[in-house]
Order: sequence, then C-alpha cells, then structure tokens
Amino acid sequence: MKFKLPDSSELKRLAAELNLTLDDTRAATLLEYMQPIAEGYEFIDSVEDELPVSPWTGRDYYYPEAEENPYGAWLVKCRIKGAASGPLLGKKVAVKDNIFVAGLPLTNGSDILDGFVADFDATVVDRLLNAGAEIAGKTACEYLCLSGGSATSAAGIVQNPRKPGYSTGGSSSGSAALVAAGEVDMALGTDQGGSVRIPACWTGVVGMKATRGVVPFSGGVPIEASIEYIGPLTDTVADNALFLEVMADDGTGAGPDYSSTLGQPPADLRIAVVKEGFGWPSSAAAVDQCVKSAAAHFASLGATVEEISIPGHSTGPAVWGGIVTDGLWQTLKLNGVGFNHEDIYSPAMYAAMRDWTRRITDMPINAALILLLGRYLEQYHGRYYARSKNLARKLRASYDKPLQEYDLLLMPTLVDTAAENPDSLEHASDGRIMQTAFGNTLNTCQFNATGHPAISIPCGQVDGLPVGLMLVGRHHGEQTVYRAAHAFEQSTDWQALSF
Repeated sequence: MKFKLPDSSELKRLAAELNLTLDDTRAATLLEYMQPIAEGYEFIDSVEDELPVSPWTGRDYYYPEAEENPYGAWLVKCRIKGAASGPLLGKKVAVKDNIFVAGLPLTNGSDILDGFVADFDATVVDRLLNAGAEIAGKTACEYLCLSGGSATSAAGIVQNPRKPGYSTGGSSSGSAALVAAGEVDMALGTDQGGSVRIPACWTGVVGMKATRGVVPFSGGVPIEASIEYIGPLTDTVADNALFLEVMADDGTGAGPDYSSTLGQPPADLRIAVVKEGFGWPSSAAAVDQCVKSAAAHFASLGATVEEISIPGHSTGPAVWGGIVTDGLWQTLKLNGVGFNHEDIYSPAMYAAMRDWTRRITDMPINAALILLLGRYLEQYHGRYYARSKNLARKLRASYDKPLQEYDLLLMPTLVDTAAENPDSLEHASDGRIMQTAFGNTLNTCQFNATGHPAISIPCGQVDGLPVGLMLVGRHHGEQTVYRAAHAFEQSTDWQALSF
C-alpha cells in the first residue's frame, strides 16, 4: 500500500484523537506543509530495497520425513555451499528457524508466518558461508522463541537425543538436538533469556552467549532489541571458539582471537562460585552437587575457587521480565520487526506480519501469558520497562564488582535436569509448559540484561541426563571463558560423572 496524504476530514479526526482542535483553514495549511514530506515517501516507495544479496546459491530445500528427522529437530533441510576455502571448510551448520536464510522458510516456531520466505541472509549466515561452511538446513524452535522447553513449536515436539522422551530445552531446541545427535558440526541459536545455554545444558553440548554486540543480531527475529544474542552450539569448546571467531569477525582484518589460549592451565584463574545460583526452591540437590563438584575440580587444577554472594542475582529474573514483556509487545505491534536498531530490516516480514493477530490459532499458554500481559501493561505507559532498564544497570554493576577481583563466576546453567516431554502438543499440560518455559531461566536471563558473556558446558549427569555448568566472564572476556571451559572439558569425561 503506497503512501497518500489524509484528506481534511481524516486529519481533523486524527487531531481530535490527540486532543487538538483543527478548523478547515488550519487543516488545509497543515496539509500544504505535509506535501513535501509526502513527496519524500513517494520517493521511498519508488526505489528498490537495499538488501544484501548472497553470492552463495543452491537454495533448494525440502521438509524431511520422520525417518530422516527422528528427533523432530529439523524444519527443512538444504545444502547451501559456502566458499571453497576458509576456517570452516567442511563444517556443516544448521540455522535456527528465527534467523534469516535467503530463499528458505522462516516461521519463528509458530503458524503466524506460514508461507514466509526470508529475503536475505542474516549477517552471521553470510559470515559462516564466506568462511567455507555449508548450511544444512533450518532447525525447529519454540513458539515465537518464548519457551525454555521443547514442546511448544508449531513444527512439533523436539526430543532429546541423550534420552528420547525428554526435553531438549529451548528455545533453540532443534539446534541443540542436532549437535547432540552429531548431525551437524555447529548450530546457530538465539539467546534472549538463555535460549542457547538452556538447550546446551539439557543436551550435553556447549552453548555460548557472547558479550552484547560481539555477534551482530541482524537477520534474527527480535523479541526485544537490548537482550538479543545469536550464539553457537557445538560438541566441543574448541569448535565453539572457532565458530564464534568467524561470527564475530567483521572482515576488517582485526577479528577476535578466542582459540590461542586454549590448552593453557587454569592455575592463575580466580573463580567465584555464586551462592545465589544454587538452592533455588526448584533446584535439584543432585544438580547443585554436580556443579559444586565441578568447582572443586577447577580447584584441583590449581585455580583459586571461592564462594561469594551476589544478592541481586536472585531478583535478576524480575528485572529481565520487566524488559522482555513490554519489549516483546511493542515489537509485535511493529509487525515483529521493531524500531530503533541498526540491523537490516525486512520489508517482506513487515508485510507477512500484517494483521498477525488474525492468524493466531492455537497458542501455547506461555506465549498467551506474555502477549496478554504486554497488552495490559500499555496502561502503565512504559513505567515497568523504564524502571527495569534502570535496574539492569544496577544488576550489571553487581556482577562487575566481583569480576574486578575474580576472572569468572560459576553456577549451574539450569537448576534441574531435563523434564519429560508430553506425548503430543495436544497433551502438553499448562503446568508443564509453564515450568519449562520460565523456570529454566532462573540463572540465565540475568546476563541477557547485563550483557556479560556466559557459556554452558556439560559437567556430569543425573539419571542419564546432562547437567550444565555456566561460566560468566567480564565484558569482552570470551577468551578467558573459553580457556577455563576448555581446561575443564579436556581434564574430565562428563558422561562418566554421575550424581
């Protein structure tokens, strides 16, 4: 629909809504002054959109049958070959279904975007292809990426390869499952409250959320611009560091180095075990025991390991919640693309999301809760978003202070092991969905609000289900995070550590 100026009666109606009074003369004057602006909109309508064009072809895709998709982790499969040389040559990559891959479907885990095809490659997808990777397909993700479980995607339930019948965690559920199953070398996830680290924890793989701004979010479907991250899920720490180097490299020749210190002993590191990360009301004692054993292992490697208290960690989920609920609602009001960020905008997605409320059919309870609460919060005129953003600065400082003395913070990624999946989406109880949707973010969401780098690595198992250890570093301290994670990984066999 092309722009046209309102007529006099429409302008007076709009003015009345804003408590302004216009007579015919004043309306005519305003319309006259608006005419040059209207010509600017006409110019914008007349030119082509400035979207990136990928040189990498082969965009055919298909929906795999059940025998080729035993965990329900794939949305579509494809084979997009990247450069003939580069650090990722021969590496197969899967991309979460809220990240743009030109020519491939994007549903964001829901039925709202049925039929939508991405119109450009996300920046990180372009960087991976330029580095020689092959895109093997898109992965299932949770409904609007709003769940820490794996039973809300419109594509179906995603099963945990470590123990089918159990959740992978979410919302990057399919990405984690494919890495755990060994079907890809790396999968892209997005992390707005823990959605890379949560499924990494429950599937026993490595998941990294880097410092805010290290990896461009351009081409990811937003929830709220200030808490969004794209991150790698891999089988090993070394692979994770390599992929993050590529994802964070802007091509200026000054790319990051996260791999050169891998293999160095952690004897000079000071690690703080955060008391408040343990003993939540929903914490499993065996999980706490497993992670404390991992902390003791760092001490056996020569690191200084001490327990500290960060009281603000316990109220961090409330601060994050005040940002995400208002933020998501405002993003959806703007057709799911949002304003006020420097990322690439998709006009096609704006069009696809028009009248999105009319295309909602069955929405899981967690998504309905956030949308209804977001709509209700409009009467508070941004009060809770504004206060939460201010409190996020205080929360950030509460971690920065001990990180002046310590190199890393340590705590469980999740407070319990993987929950059982329901038999079907129809049989998923509201209580089960709500518990995994929000209960899994207790230790993770704080660092989306504060921007600190955080990694989840497997550190043991309980009843055959993985337990995740989370290490949090200083801003832009990814090299130290990877160094410590690698030292732990190389000196243990997590699958032999049962609690």
